[in-house]
Amino acid sequence: MKKISLYLFIVAGLGEILSEVVGLPFVHQVCKPLIMITLGVYYLSHAEFRSTAVWLAIFFSLAGDALLMFETGDPKFFMFGLAAFLLAHIFYILSYRQHQDKSLEGSLKGIQKIRFSFPIVLAGTGLIVVLYPSLGALKIPVVVYALVLIAMVLNSVFRYGRTTNISFGLVFLGSILFMLSDSVLAINKFFKPVPSAGFWIMSTYILAQFLIIHGLVKHGINTKES
Repeated sequence: MKKISLYLFIVAGLGEILSEVVGLPFVHQVCKPLIMITLGVYYLSHAEFRSTAVWLAIFFSLAGDALLMFETGDPKFFMFGLAAFLLAHIFYILSYRQHQDKSLEGSLKGIQKIRFSFPIVLAGTGLIVVLYPSLGALKIPVVVYALVLIAMVLNSVFRYGRTTNISFGLVFLGSILFMLSDSVLAINKFFKPVPSAGFWIMSTYILAQFLIIHGLVKHGINTKES
């Protein structure tokens, strides 16, 4: 089951990316929901300690994927999808706080937290400033979403020294890729078209989700706590 779940996730992810590049509506409709479903099975079969917060992050990511599939038919689905991913980020934040050992030495302190946080906050708020004039009626929800997204990435940074190097690295890289995916989506939707936007959005998103979940699994395996 462990290997099968990974293979199914890879097939679903590649199928979704292919559908974005070539334009295969049926493959898109089948593969996009399967991304988080198969990743959920992967988490179930690999995690020694299963967190409700992780399950909820997976569930709301799945809901967001499904809702955004109907965005072109009804703009309200974009708002519903945004709300679902907002909740997914909140539960990822809770997951990051669960999957760390605060008793370990070497964690970030005071000025170190500020120094490591600054580039992320600068990038996130810079994007908000650029997009803000183009957001129209979506100014408040998009800004709130962006701030929660920044908080999600920052909480991945704050795991430094409180988990294994591999768990920290995977989750941090996954969080950065999630932010990158959402940034490309926002720029393409609100600012100006991005060449091959669908490919870049989905490839970074799929890899981000896997790295985050795999990184959280690695914390449980190596530290025996969640």
